[in-house]
Amino acid sequence: MPPKKEPVISAFERKRLENIAANNAILSEISATADKIIPSKATPTKTKAKKSTPRKREPTKVAHQPATRRSTRLAGVDADNDTLKRKFEVEVEAAAEKAKAKKLRVNGDLQLGDISVEGRKWEGGVDGLGLLKGLSVRGAQPGVKTFDEDDVEETSDENLKELRLRMRNLKMYDKWPVADIKIVPQRIYSMGFHPTEDKPIIFAGDKEGAMGIFDASQEPIKTEDDEDEESYSDPVISAFKTHARTITSFQFSSVDANAVYTSSYDSSIRKLDLDKGVSTQVFAPVDAGVELPISAMDIPSTDPNTIVFSTLNGQLGRHDIRTKPADAEIWHLVDPKIGGFSLHPLQPHLVAAASLDRTLKIWDLRKIQGTGDMRKPVLLGEHESRLSVSHASWSSAGDIATSSYDDTIKIYSFPDAGSWKAGVELFDDQMEPVHKIAHNNQTGRWVTILKPQWQKSPFDGIQKFAIGNMNRFVDIYAANGEQLAQLDGDGITAVPAVAHFHPTLEWVAGGNASGKLCLWM
Repeated sequence: MPPKKEPVISAFERKRLENIAANNAILSEISATADKIIPSKATPTKTKAKKSTPRKREPTKVAHQPATRRSTRLAGVDADNDTLKRKFEVEVEAAAEKAKAKKLRVNGDLQLGDISVEGRKWEGGVDGLGLLKGLSVRGAQPGVKTFDEDDVEETSDENLKELRLRMRNLKMYDKWPVADIKIVPQRIYSMGFHPTEDKPIIFAGDKEGAMGIFDASQEPIKTEDDEDEESYSDPVISAFKTHARTITSFQFSSVDANAVYTSSYDSSIRKLDLDKGVSTQVFAPVDAGVELPISAMDIPSTDPNTIVFSTLNGQLGRHDIRTKPADAEIWHLVDPKIGGFSLHPLQPHLVAAASLDRTLKIWDLRKIQGTGDMRKPVLLGEHESRLSVSHASWSSAGDIATSSYDDTIKIYSFPDAGSWKAGVELFDDQMEPVHKIAHNNQTGRWVTILKPQWQKSPFDGIQKFAIGNMNRFVDIYAANGEQLAQLDGDGITAVPAVAHFHPTLEWVAGGNASGKLCLWM
């Protein structure tokens, strides 16, 4: 029988084995040295515990985080055990699918009683809607004002001074402190004032799809606790999980006081009937797998049955809610996302859109040109900023206010927009802003993007808009670029980034990243 041959080891394999042996020797030496420097902990001696008065503790609620993929090595699964490895992968995939399902929109009607947000702050629920029946520098410096009483007193223009004095007299809502008016659970992303003048009713949408409703006309109710100390009831706030993802805008019907429309990143638009307590989906892609994250929405003043919306995919859509979603017109306008847009209040065929491509563009819906994927409204004109433009807001007088990351608010003036012919070309000099306002717009990751919002129909006829201030104020500006006020108050501990005017009255609301509401009246 021939002798058994020893296996031939290549030079590479021999070198690898030598390296392994050397590494093991080094690790053993390090371990021995560590034991000498840091000796093992001695067994703790038992000591007699001091008696203490027992306290009642509330059970801690553990917030479950969405499952993320982990390696089988970190999970302690043997790489050679294919069965256990596959089981682990299946469990991780199932957990990921479950987390993804939470962000999928729910089609069909939603009964508000079934989608109430849990928590003491929002226990108003559907009953709370009973109050609404029958309606008709870079780097923020918290607390450092950039506009104060001296600016008001030194105003030489008497009309401007009178307006500044009136705006300065707006007082912060004091029936409850800001800390008690937590209108939604998460960061406020959008807000809306109900157009009724009977009482201030504020809507807010947060980044996880919850909608909060607060009636500021309610009065605190005096109560007495067990120790006969006076206290007051919490405000009645209702909150409902109407969307699966961020609520991006609110719009109110001009013909139905009970109708409230909301848009969301979950690719849907819903209509809330305040009287019936039902939220109905009025638009979503026919294919449930299609992502159409809606960044903004507006309703033409001349057609309450039509909704115009923009998407993070750079699209603009138009949909008649009396027709099927498949009949909606959707045009691809730009490659980057459209962050915000608005329709001219009196000429709703004119669209002002702000985009990540650093431009403000004006489009005309009266003239649709092109074929197939190239079919879209005609572009009238555009203006480019140094950095991305966050939002474009039309006023009823034909002014457009934009905010951008170049730390400016720009105001463009088109008083003759009503006389423009369909498809008219606007030249570069016409698209230049008439006013540029220095304004810190560096919101970062945790603060909602600052967006100017005009008062739609000011009772005094003076065009003005509100925008959040990184120093924890709300700024008010006129169409000529003059600052009218810088609203502040006690208890504001975060930036009221989302600011809105009531459509007609001088009521201003601000919402922050804690889901809390600031209100000036």
